[in-house]
Amino acid sequence: MTEFGIKFRPIFARERRVPTAANIKSISYLKSHAAQISEDLERHGNPYFITQNGEASMVIESVRQFQEKEELIAALKVVALGEKARAQGQGHSVAESRAQLAAARQRRK
Repeated sequence: MTEFGIKFRPIFARERRVPTAANIKSISYLKSHAAQISEDLERHGNPYFITQNGEASMVIESVRQFQEKEELIAALKVVALGEKARAQGQGHSVAESRAQLAAARQRRK
């Protein structure tokens, strides 16, 4: 459990990418095949895990993947802030929210 009372672990089938031998490459491979890696990322979307001296060094992913991940992180932050505010007793109940919406609709008419 987290401080917000829930444990959130999003699992998306298309996001579950486990490194395979085909996606683990040395840094020297990256240097000599950068264009091919770029094309493969665009075509298939599977990130590359780059090693240096036999140890994991970096992950290369497409810009699209990076942007999607950043958007997901931003959305999760908004959800976490909302949950934190709710736990602290801030915000409005469903009934209060509905009443505010009804009042706003009446003002527009």
